[in-house]
Amino acid sequence: MEIEVKKLTKYYADIPAVVDVSFDVAKGTILGFLGPNGAGKSTTMKVLNCFLPPTAGSARVAGFDVFENSLEVRKRVGYLPENPSFYDEMTPEGYLKFCAKIRGLPRADRAKRIREVMERVAIGDVRKRLIGHLSKGYRQRVGIAQALLHNPPVLILDEPTSGLDPRQIIETRELIKSLRGDHTVILSTHILPEVSQVCDEVVIINNGRVVAEDSPEHLNQRLRGTQQITVEVRGPGTEVAHQVAELPNVSAVSEIARGKEIADGICRLSVESAQGHDVRESVAASIVGSGWGLREISTKAMSLEEIYLQLTTDEAAEDMRPATANEVTQ
Repeated sequence: MEIEVKKLTKYYADIPAVVDVSFDVAKGTILGFLGPNGAGKSTTMKVLNCFLPPTAGSARVAGFDVFENSLEVRKRVGYLPENPSFYDEMTPEGYLKFCAKIRGLPRADRAKRIREVMERVAIGDVRKRLIGHLSKGYRQRVGIAQALLHNPPVLILDEPTSGLDPRQIIETRELIKSLRGDHTVILSTHILPEVSQVCDEVVIINNGRVVAEDSPEHLNQRLRGTQQITVEVRGPGTEVAHQVAELPNVSAVSEIARGKEIADGICRLSVESAQGHDVRESVAASIVGSGWGLREISTKAMSLEEIYLQLTTDEAAEDMRPATANEVTQ
């Protein structure tokens, strides 16, 4: 694992910010780090960046302990804060030269590396303009460029699309996705669709504790406890529903727009089955075998917004234990 966090705890005086936080991030993956304001996201990221020492527990980044080997960790992490600070009177090229010197890049390699990162984040056309005159989108790109400059194995990006216009958001997301494989990325964001589009894994933190660690797909399975499919049939709704309900492993059937057919003899059903049982084939065979017209059959999944809201309520936080994908499949 590129990042290993074990029972991480951080107190500010006697106030706990994070308590027993544990999660792992595999090399080359993009992890979405989610949680309400005050949940402990920023504190955790600051510990991983070696800005803050943990009160208890441990965290390792690229094989190095953040407390015992903080200088080695800093060499291997690129960080973009939510509101990066720049010298507005400098140009992007000049700023990156300054960062390269601070980072200790060999003098002979600096010019080449600066050209590479400017090309990767597409700021070459503004490299001679003052940073103070750049748009929010270009400033974010300059921030990502400095995080990439020393080619770190780990990138920690805090709200990288905050304040951008729709086109800039799309471009920044595509840039982040292009980093997959070459870098391990922790992406903190409040934009939930961004996680679905960009991230491989999700960690959700609430009240200083991890309430879920998994892929969005596995979170959906764990929270529902059942598989849910939608079926659209040309046929008598009540009769179709009764027949499907009698099939093995079908736990519940309900009509959508109950009590009436949608149009032209078409009905829609919501069908639930026990977790681990895919009933789509048996449902389809039963409907077709009865001479009804099967128009659609699809799996219904919870949106990430629904998952997030359910997990960040106090009730859900008590009921859900962080689990890995391996635990889910056992």
